[in-house]
Formats: sequence, C-alpha cells, structure tokens
Amino acid sequence: MLDIAVVMDPIDGIHPAKDSTFAMLLEAQRRGHGLHYVLPGGLSVDAGRGQARCAPLRVRDDPRDWYTLGDAGTRPLADIDVVLMRTDPPVDAAYLHDTHILSLAQAQGVLVVNDPQGLRDLNEKLAALLFPQCCPPTLVSRDRTQLRAFVNEHGMAVLKPLDGMGGRSIFRAQAGDPNLNVILETLIGAAPGRPGQLVMAQRYLPEIVHGDKRILLIDGQPVPYCLARIPREGEFRGNLAAGGHGEGRPLSERDQWIAGQVGPELARRGMLFVGLDVIGDWLTEVNVTSPTCIRELDKQFGINIAGMLFDAIERRCAQRAS
Repeated sequence: MLDIAVVMDPIDGIHPAKDSTFAMLLEAQRRGHGLHYVLPGGLSVDAGRGQARCAPLRVRDDPRDWYTLGDAGTRPLADIDVVLMRTDPPVDAAYLHDTHILSLAQAQGVLVVNDPQGLRDLNEKLAALLFPQCCPPTLVSRDRTQLRAFVNEHGMAVLKPLDGMGGRSIFRAQAGDPNLNVILETLIGAAPGRPGQLVMAQRYLPEIVHGDKRILLIDGQPVPYCLARIPREGEFRGNLAAGGHGEGRPLSERDQWIAGQVGPELARRGMLFVGLDVIGDWLTEVNVTSPTCIRELDKQFGINIAGMLFDAIERRCAQRAS
C-alpha cells in the first residue's frame, strides 16, 4: 500500500462527475492506497524539510456526499510515498513556492506527479513550442507592432495570455480589425516604465469547428481516445469551461504522430500525466498542471484512465524501491 497525498483546489468545491483529480482519488482508494488531503495553503518547510498539514481522506462516487476528512495534522512529506500536485493555474508565486517545497520532498525520495521542476519549466502555452514541427505559425511577443504584423500576415489569429486557462482572455482577431489595438492593450497591460505581459499569437485554425482535441499522455504514452471539445454556436473556443461540449474520438494517425513527438521528452522530464491540445493537425498547448477529461473519456469508452496512471505510478515507485 502507498501513502498518497493530494494537493488540489478545495475538495468541497469540485464537480465529482467531471473532476479528473477525483477520478484519481477513487482509483487510488480502490487499490487500497492511503489518501491524505493537503489543506489549502498547507505546505511548509521546517529545518529544510517539506511538511504538509493534511487530513486522512475517504472518497465516494456520490454527487451529493463525495468525501470524508479525518482529523488534520502536520506530517513530514518524506513520510508520504506519492504526492499528486493537481492545483489549477494560475502558476503564480504561491504555486511556484509550493513546487519548491515539493522539490525538497522529491529530494527525500517522494514521487511527485507531475515533477515539480517540470511544473516550473513548462509553461502550458510555451511548452508546445519545444516541438515546433507540431505547431501552427506562432509568435510570442510584447511588441504591438510585431503582433499586428502577425495578424495581418495570417489574415486571422488567436491571441492569448501565457497564464490563462479554461478559455479565459482568448481573443480572435483578423487583419484590419478595429478592435485589435484594444485587444493588445488588454493583453499586454503595459504601464509607464513597465514592458507589459507577453502575448501568444497563433494562426487561426478553422478546424476548431470540429473540436479542440484533448489527448492524454500517461508516462509519455497516449490514451487511445481523445475528447474533442466542440465550440457552442457563435463561439470559437472549445473549452468545456467556455460552454463547449465533449465528443470522444479515437486518435488519428496525426494525433498519434504528435504524441510520439512530444511524449518521450515529457516522460523524461517526469511528467506522468499530461494533456495535449490539438486543433486539426496542430499542437496548440501542453497542459501539465491539472489536465482534465478523464471522467468524460472513461464514460464514453468504458476505459479506466486513472487506472493506467496508477499502473505507471506504481511502476515508478517499484523502480525507486529496487
């Protein structure tokens, strides 16, 4: 049996029927592993050793009553076998500080999923650009002239911040759009004496009408099905949080090729559970913080993605033990 701690957003606010972290907890409990819920803000360091204020956790697949917590206490992270780091973005200072604490635990032999160094290094927008052969034309810049030129060159582009999630603050602009300056002002947010935020511009992919595909990788290997998140009418964002609906599909040959390009490098970096966003034939994002869509794919195809993940976690733990 493994002792497993989970760092996640408040468990009382999740939607159990759709929550991928909850699917992981159900699977871990089914296998007989011990669960510990790290209270929000509960990570700390004492004498150079990571600690967590956590409580024993039991879960149930019941939409009205899905968890029970025991009495909370503080314990060394080194006493835990596995930490699931599943907090949603933004990857802000508080998030980064938590990953530093988890790196201390990792140095003491704890398996952290995903690897805290990778969580710091792999911005979910920029990480896709490690694989330029898979990506559509993309520009990352603070320079409004550069960004306007990109939109004019490609006729239509999607503009987004580097730290967003769930489809928030994503804009579509076309050449000659009278709102383009306002969009850039909003995204860059420059103030006198400050350069402002970086903005990602990608060529608009009309294939979005057929869905923004979420491909899940487990220890570098793709789940054989993806969830195409199809925009609602009058919308170009496929995110489920933006009103899109999910339609499961087998991976295409191109999807499998992209997974083969990306998977080995992410597995090498200790990223055991990753979500790739693919529109048409092109990789647009690499999600490493808290990828979703487990429960939707399990339901549509009768599979057990969390089971695949825990097979990989248990293999990694056995390798460490040997």
